[in-house]
Amino acid sequence: MAKYKLVATSAMGLESIVADEVKELGFETQTENGKIFFEGDETAIAKTNMWLRVADRVRVVAGEFTATTFDELFEKTKSIPWEQYLPVDAAFPVAGKSVKSTLYSVPDCQAIVKKAIVERLKMAYKRIGFLDESGPLFKLEVSILKDKVTLTIDSSGTGLHKRGYRVGQGDAPLKETLAAALVKLTRWNPDRPFVDPFCGSGTIAIEAAMIGQNIAPGYNREFSSEHWPWMKKAIYDRVREEAEDIAKYDQPLNITGFDVNQKMVHIAEQNAIEAGFADLITWQQRNVKDLSLEGLNGVLVGNPPYGERLGEIEEAEELARVLGHIMEKYPSWSVYMLSSLENFEEMYGKKATKKRKLFNGFIRTDYYQFWGKRA
Repeated sequence: MAKYKLVATSAMGLESIVADEVKELGFETQTENGKIFFEGDETAIAKTNMWLRVADRVRVVAGEFTATTFDELFEKTKSIPWEQYLPVDAAFPVAGKSVKSTLYSVPDCQAIVKKAIVERLKMAYKRIGFLDESGPLFKLEVSILKDKVTLTIDSSGTGLHKRGYRVGQGDAPLKETLAAALVKLTRWNPDRPFVDPFCGSGTIAIEAAMIGQNIAPGYNREFSSEHWPWMKKAIYDRVREEAEDIAKYDQPLNITGFDVNQKMVHIAEQNAIEAGFADLITWQQRNVKDLSLEGLNGVLVGNPPYGERLGEIEEAEELARVLGHIMEKYPSWSVYMLSSLENFEEMYGKKATKKRKLFNGFIRTDYYQFWGKRA
C-alpha cells in the first residue's frame, strides 16, 4: 500500500487530545496550530476517520511548497502527480485560505490551482478539451500561510462531528467533537456515575456512552474517501468489522442527563435512541436547584447557559452559585463546567483545580475542573 502524509485538523485548544487519539491508533504525530500530522496508508485513512472523536477532519497532504508569485503557484501545483489521487472524471472543487502571504487573493489562488491540476490531468490522461468532473468527489483546499502553500484533499466529506445520531437540537448545540473532548478530559470510566445537569439535546451524555462502550464515532456514517477508486471497499469494510468486534455493547452505564426544558429532554431521548442507547441513558426534566446525586466518585459535566445579554448573565451567575452550593454536599464528585463567565469560580464559590481555555464555536470559554476527593 502507498504511504501518505495525513493531517487531522482540530479546533483550537484540542490539539493535544487529537494527537493522543492518533497515537492510540498507532501513529507518530507532529503538531502545529490546529493540525496533527502523521503518516499512513489507505487503512490509516479509514481508521482515523472511523475512530477520531475530537478531530474535525482527516486530510491527505498532496503537496507543500513556497510560492510568492502566481506563476510559481501554477508550476509547482502542476508538478504534483495529481493522477495518483484523482481519476480522469474526478469532481474536485478547490477551497482556499491565505494568511500573512504575498498571494493574498484567495479566489485567484483557487482558480490558478484548479487550472494547474486540470492541465496536469489532461496531460496525464491524454485528454483534449474539458474534463467532465462527473465522478467521485475530491474536495481540495489550497492553504497559504506566510507564503508556504499546502494542498490537501479532504477524506472525511461531512465534518467528523456529524456522527449521524442527532435528529434534533436546541438553539446552541454543542459540537459532538467538543462534547467528546469534554468527556475525555475528565478521564471518566464507566465504573463511575456520570451526570450532565444541563443536557440540552443530550450530546455530552451520548458521547460519554459511546466512549464508555468503546463504540467508534464514525461507525454509522459514510466518508467521501469510501468512494475513491484507489480506496478498496474491503478496507472500510474491515475497519468497520474491527470496530464492531471491539465494541463493548454489554458494558453497563450509569449516565443521566437533566434539563429544565421538557422539550429538550424529549429531543435528547430521541437522539439517544438514534445512537443506540435507548435504555442505557436516563433522561429527566429537572431544575438544577433540585439536583440530587447518587453514588460516589461521580463525574458531573455540563455546558450551562453562558448568558450573552445582561439579564441572562445574571441568570448564568445564579446557576453557577446554586451549583457550587449543591456540590458541597458531594465532596467525592468531580465537576467539569464549560463557561464563558470570567467570574465563574467566584460565583461557584471555589477555585478550580484546573482551567483549560477552549472555543465553543467562536465563543472563548474556560473548562473549569473541580476535582473531588476520592471516597
